[in-house]
Amino acid sequence: MPHIKSRQTISTGYLDGQLLIAMPIMTDKRFARSVVYMCAHSKDGAMGLIINQRAPHIDFPSLLERLEITPARTRNRLGDLEEHPVHVGGPVETGRGFVLHSSDYLSSDSTLQIDASVCLTATIDILKAIATGGGPHRSILALGYASWSPGQLESELAANGWINCPADPDLVFSADLDEKYTRALATIGIDLSHLVSDAGHA
Repeated sequence: MPHIKSRQTISTGYLDGQLLIAMPIMTDKRFARSVVYMCAHSKDGAMGLIINQRAPHIDFPSLLERLEITPARTRNRLGDLEEHPVHVGGPVETGRGFVLHSSDYLSSDSTLQIDASVCLTATIDILKAIATGGGPHRSILALGYASWSPGQLESELAANGWINCPADPDLVFSADLDEKYTRALATIGIDLSHLVSDAGHA
């Protein structure tokens, strides 16, 4: 398989606000065919959320009930929250929730603004806001996150385990999780069928 040059952020060399796309040679099954939104990247390491893996055996209303945000008797008032998937954000701290969301919601104490259109909040207040209709216009709820120690992500990029690309908010917040992988590859002109064929002849 030919080496694909990493498209790092020109100004800093870091990938905050970009997508990581797992290549077919990815050996860690937890990240196979995954698309990761990069929340933070520096010399100290990196952190991101997988945005195309659905968490099994739990939906958003059930999670709210467990957190005693929305009692069971009010489930019929949650409307489209029934269709709001809970994501597997990564293998680290899988019991902890993170909300990646549009920038129309901002908590001065707890929201990290990643770029002009995407923010990250990890407190229960945003879940309460979403449950009552006062949350961000677009959001992804993820349990757990992905992390890399200093230099680890750079090594994986150099080994062609990942390719990165700009993050289109429409792709990031799309409800069609199954299409995110091929859509992300398409943004940088890569056809998945060709990529798999190349990998098979490495």
